[in-house]
Amino acid sequence: MAIVFAPDSFKGSLSAVQFCELAASVVKRCLPGEKIYSFPMADGGEGTVEAMIYATGGKIVTLAVTGPLGETVEASYGMLPDETTAVIEMAAASGLPLVPEEKRNPVLTTSFGTGELICHAVRNGAKKIILGLGGSATNDGGAGALQALGYKFLDKEDCEISSGGGNLSNICRVETTSVLKELECVDILLASDVINPLLGVNGATRVFGPQKGADADLLDQLERSLAHFAEITASAVGQDYSMFEGAGAAGGMGFGFLAYTGAVMQSGFELIADCYGLQKILAGGEVTLLITGEGEINGQSVQGKLIGRVAAMASANSIPVIALAGKIGENAEALYEIGVSSMMPIVSGPMTLAEAMSGAADLVEKRLVDCLQLYKILRT
Repeated sequence: MAIVFAPDSFKGSLSAVQFCELAASVVKRCLPGEKIYSFPMADGGEGTVEAMIYATGGKIVTLAVTGPLGETVEASYGMLPDETTAVIEMAAASGLPLVPEEKRNPVLTTSFGTGELICHAVRNGAKKIILGLGGSATNDGGAGALQALGYKFLDKEDCEISSGGGNLSNICRVETTSVLKELECVDILLASDVINPLLGVNGATRVFGPQKGADADLLDQLERSLAHFAEITASAVGQDYSMFEGAGAAGGMGFGFLAYTGAVMQSGFELIADCYGLQKILAGGEVTLLITGEGEINGQSVQGKLIGRVAAMASANSIPVIALAGKIGENAEALYEIGVSSMMPIVSGPMTLAEAMSGAADLVEKRLVDCLQLYKILRT
């Protein structure tokens, strides 16, 4: 018999790897000798690099790049053991947490630093880039990252446009003569479970813009800018990618890379799950319990989110699933219909969000002890 731990991160407080490390120590105390599989999960956003490096034994590469507001930030990416596959999270260089709340403005923020990470990886031998799209502070259609790769977006004076989603409307033509030559031999996989198109009520701006600091007026400006970028891009590459599933991911980064680099969109969850061989292990007949978790679970968790997909995969193999969460939100009971057996909040009583986040490790550890003690009783 075996237990699988397959959590997402508890964003801002506990990584998926830390959760799995806690789980291993709890099993050692409560169920010594019990076989476990530790699979820290991600879906292309925060934790993707850490999960892939954990799964493969790769290495972390750190360098200084351009942050969302043009400042210098330190960011990292992962290089897998084959030394030809790099895993990059857009959030590492262009993420929302890098921008103070009072300065959040997607009219100004740029994805340039993400392009710098890609350049560094390619120049150091990467032939395959797994680019996690999630947690961005930007709404620039990936134009900033593409500029870092050598694409030139020129205005009517034949000058390069300034950074930020608000300046896309100034593009008059695209020049590709300076694009990084090595990029021709690089395959790019876009790891994301976002299916939003670039434009419209379900697009990058309307859905994700408000959390990045855009008010109603800025949303209108950003939508017009992205629409113009889509029109210019369609003329430049000969195809309109604006309504492709996932084009709206990461402030339109999905669109920019689909259109200009020939990138392929892939489910971030499936990418990580395949890396671990999760489906094969769950189907092997030895797993008797799966424990997962994340910061909040709610009705949206059944809509392609990580916990819902892990639960469905386990349920298909008749494996009970316990889901731990910092918060159990509205309509979370929908998870029972797709395979979750039990949902448990990690909080042990009334406390502030700050207290819960700072004490997340202790709270998770105590709840894991509860789960495993119950599991021990039920299987005897």
